[in-house]
Amino acid sequence: MRTVTNYFIVNLAFSDVSMATFNTLFNFVYALHNDWYFGLGYCRFQNFFPITAMFSSIYSMAAIAVDRYMAIIHPLKPRLSSTSTKVVIALIWIVAVLLAFPQCYYSVTRFYYPRTVCMVDWPDDYGGTHQLSYQYAVILLIYLLPLLVMLMTYSLVGRSLWGGHIPGEASDHYHSQITAKRKVVKMMVVVVVTFALCWLPYHIYFILGSFNKDIYKQHYIQQVYLAIFWLAMSSTMYNPIIYCCLNQRFRAGFRHAFAWCPFIKVSEEDKMELQHTHTFRVTMTRSHRNDTSSIKTNNAYASNTANDLNMERDTCASLKNHSHGTSKAHLVKRVDDAKSSADKLLEDAH
Repeated sequence: MRTVTNYFIVNLAFSDVSMATFNTLFNFVYALHNDWYFGLGYCRFQNFFPITAMFSSIYSMAAIAVDRYMAIIHPLKPRLSSTSTKVVIALIWIVAVLLAFPQCYYSVTRFYYPRTVCMVDWPDDYGGTHQLSYQYAVILLIYLLPLLVMLMTYSLVGRSLWGGHIPGEASDHYHSQITAKRKVVKMMVVVVVTFALCWLPYHIYFILGSFNKDIYKQHYIQQVYLAIFWLAMSSTMYNPIIYCCLNQRFRAGFRHAFAWCPFIKVSEEDKMELQHTHTFRVTMTRSHRNDTSSIKTNNAYASNTANDLNMERDTCASLKNHSHGTSKAHLVKRVDDAKSSADKLLEDAH
C-alpha cells in the first residue's frame, strides 16, 4: 500500500488526528466558558496549529488530486517517487508553518476581570489592515485555491473515466482497472466535498465578523459559533469513515491493524486482498529488477561483441593495406557489416 496516493493519505490522517488531539478539546472548553485556562504558551500554539494542520490537510488532498490526474490522464509521464513524495510533504508542512507563524507571533493573553482571554493582538487592532489582509490570504491559500485545483483536476479525470465509452470487446483486466480508478476518484471527491462543506461556515463567520463586529454581540452568537466550530473540527473524523465505506483495501487494512480487538474479525477475503496487494508489489519489484538485469546483460554483450569485431576489423584493415587481394577486401567488408550490426545492437540496448 506504499503508493504516492497513500503517502498523502497518511499525511492527511496525521494532520486530522493532530488537530483533533491538540486543539479540539481545548478550543471547545474555551468557547464554552469564555475563559482561557491554559497559559500563554498554549495560547500561541492553539492559534498557530489549526492553520498549519488545515493547510497540510487540504494540500494533501490537492496533491492526491494532481497525482490521480497524472496517473489517469497522462499515464506515460513519469510519476513521483517515494523520495520525491516525502519531499513534497515536507514542503507542505514548511509552507504551512510559515503561513501560520503570524498567528503565533501576535498571540497574547489578556486579563479582563473576571476572565482571561487568548487573542491575536494585531499591530493595528482587530479588524485593521493587517488582520483583514491575513484573513483573506488564509482563506485564499488554504481554502479557495486548493479547492479550485481539485475541482479542475477531478473534472478532467471524471470526463476521462465517465465520459468515454469503454469498448465492448475490452478485456476484463481493462474493465477492472477503470472500475478501480473510478472508485478511488469517487472516494477522494467525497473527502474533498466533506472538507469543503465542514469549513465553509467557519470561514463565512469570520469574514462577516471582519466587516461587522456587532455580529459578536448578538444574543445567541456564542452558541452559533460553537456549532460552527464543532462542524469544522468534525471534518477530522469523517475521513476514516469514508475510506472504510468506499475502499475495500482500506477496510481490510484497518481490520488487520485492529485485529487485536475482540469484536473485529479478519475474514479470508481481507487476507486475500492484502495478500494480493503484497504479491503484486513483489512481482512488480522483481520484474523491474529482471528488466534491469537483462538490460545490463545486453549492454555488456553488445559492448564485448562490438569491441571484438572492432579488433577484427582493424586487423583485416591492416592486411588490406598490405595486400590488394580480393578475398581480403571481401573479408573486411563482411567485418564492417558485422560491426555495424553490433553498433546497432548496442544502441538499442541503451
